[in-house]
Formats: sequence, structure tokens, C-alpha cells
Amino acid sequence: MRENLADAANAYMAWWSLAGVDCAMGEEPTNWLRPLQQSARIRAAVPEDGPAQPRPHSLESFLTWLAQDAAQPERRWPGAAIMPAGPVDAPLMVITDMPDPVDIGAGTLLSDRAGQLFDAMLRAIGLQRQDVHLASLFLSRPPGAMVEASDLAAAAARMRTYVMLAAPRRLLLLGDRTIRALLPAADSGSRVFNHDGGTLPVFATFHPRLLLGQPAAKAECWHVLQGLIEEMAK
Repeated sequence: MRENLADAANAYMAWWSLAGVDCAMGEEPTNWLRPLQQSARIRAAVPEDGPAQPRPHSLESFLTWLAQDAAQPERRWPGAAIMPAGPVDAPLMVITDMPDPVDIGAGTLLSDRAGQLFDAMLRAIGLQRQDVHLASLFLSRPPGAMVEASDLAAAAARMRTYVMLAAPRRLLLLGDRTIRALLPAADSGSRVFNHDGGTLPVFATFHPRLLLGQPAAKAECWHVLQGLIEEMAK
């Protein structure tokens, strides 16, 4: 009975996520234009576990920091973390938003049917999974797949550092939440991704989980992949 209730809750929250509501909402309006000093006072009033640790400057130490730092948002969530993996200087780095429930059980990103479709997408551009660097904004899955806006901003910032350290030659972003986190509205049509060490070509398309439920979107996805093929041929 408890498993059925959990499945129902996840399905309900997934519906809202597909509708574009992927952050926790409050009942009171927020003054986004408030002065910086006011927001600093608000942050100071919230107790913290300790001072924020500086981000490491090597890929190995950064992965250790991701896995062990108590300030990471994933420390508040149940479930095992799935660390990013893949070769340094990969021809392509693929970034998704977070593991799906089946991914947590499998211990790898993009598993099951979504993973099969993802592997087919890679074959279409002449790559296999072992060729790419695969990562997610969040290492584990929060209850209901809902994240705070502050956590999403922090995940995007650390991903920019991670991209610099992993040094891929180009990026493929999967899913609306990933795209909105890593490509601000002003850059939504850009083909260039800004990371902590420079820029690189970026492409963005639907997450395989959405393509499974909306096959009509595959045509647009294929158009993006064709652009990626042209970029890789340069």
C-alpha cells in the first residue's frame, strides 16, 4: 500500500513537472527586485551547517567534493547518488536534469526504455555511450522530483565548473529544466555555452523520457541531432 502511495505521489509530481512547474512555490509573493543587502540579511538569518567549501580545481578532487561535501543539496535527499562519468576531452558531454526512479535502481543515468532511446540517439550521430561524458545537474532524485530555485542555481553553477574540468568538445543538454538552468533566457537561442574556463558549442533537445510519451517531438529532436552531426564533422 505504501509503495502504491509513493508511485501515485511521484506520478502527480511528474505531471506538474511536465507542465513546467519544477520548483517549489510559496504562497506569498517574492520581491525579486529587493536590494542585495536585504537578501544578504535574509540569508544570514538562516542557520548553515558550516562555511561553504571552495570548489576544487582538478577533476578528481571535484568528483570527491561532489560525493562528500555536506553542503550539496543531495545530502538532504534519500537515495544513492549517481556520479558523472566518462572520458576527459570527450567529443560530446551530455547533461540531463536528474536520475529517473529506474536510474536510481540501476545505478546509472538514462537506463531502461529512456536509455534505449538515448543509445539510439547516440548511434544516430556516430557515437556510443562509452564515447561520451554523461552527467546530471543533480546526482540523486528529490521527493517528487521538485527542487528549490536556489538548489537549481547552485547546481547550474557547479556544473559550469565541472564542464571546464571535464573539457568536452561540445555539449548536448537534455530536457527543459536542464536547458533553462544552463542557458539563461537571454541565451536560449545561443549555440555557445559559457563555462568557468571559456565557451564551447552547445545543443539542446528533449529528454528521452518526454520523447517516449510524445513521439511527434522526435522530428524536432532529429533536427537538433543533425546540427550536432554537422558540428562534429568540422
